Amino acid sequence: MVGMTTSRASGEPTDTARAHSFNVAAAQYAENRPSYPPALFDTIEELSGRPLTGARAVDVGAGTGIASALLHERGAEVLAVEPGAGMAAEFRRRNPHLRLVQGSGDALPVADAHADLITYAQAWHWTDPARSVPEALRVLRPGGALALWWNVHATDVDWIAAAAARTARFLGLPMHTEQRTAADRVVTDPAGRLRFARRSVRWSRRVPLDTHLANIGSHSAFLLAPEAARTDFFDAERAHLIKVFPDGLVEETYEVVLLVATTPEPPTRP
Repeated sequence: MVGMTTSRASGEPTDTARAHSFNVAAAQYAENRPSYPPALFDTIEELSGRPLTGARAVDVGAGTGIASALLHERGAEVLAVEPGAGMAAEFRRRNPHLRLVQGSGDALPVADAHADLITYAQAWHWTDPARSVPEALRVLRPGGALALWWNVHATDVDWIAAAAARTARFLGLPMHTEQRTAADRVVTDPAGRLRFARRSVRWSRRVPLDTHLANIGSHSAFLLAPEAARTDFFDAERAHLIKVFPDGLVEETYEVVLLVATTPEPPTRP
């Protein structure tokens, strides 16, 4: 396990420590994290005003390549950007046909005006928007689009709301998911250069209980939790969920929160 870095004021893990925690759990992440529905990519095309087929897409914070692979399947020419060595190694193992470079959204290793589309799947909250917005504007072509999205647990489903409450108590968080906090806190560009349109796409998947628990356990807050406490939590969670899903198959329901902003087209000459 990567050593935990804490803030001096609170003793809580810093964003740097949380981001690095994924590198030792890359295979767990790739095997168990949810994918994204086709309707998400239809909505990106609608809001960006152009098809993904033939688009130059830069997928930042690409992780193990879940979104990169789906963008490629939709016909985009994908360049993936990932800062973590462990995640990048898993990306290359699973997606040897896709281009991957090391870097972050705060300093993109990409040429000016290269991309028609920049995407951040579950990753924008790891950036500093004061740096990542100018970088996106530098790399996007005129009329290009920046798309950010997060899979958020649908807490209007009773069992998900109950599980979210147990998770919040364990982590000492307010009664909402970590992901919704991330999605809600980045809806605006602090300098006002971009206006984001917001959509939500609902979808679900049915997975074995072990997959569901491994998915939850692949989040940074759990990866950095003490091992004994984490084990006790998941033992108790298994007992709760087997009562709800006695066949051992869990119906996970998500809302994909999507934010898309487009850059201005160049002025037309008379």
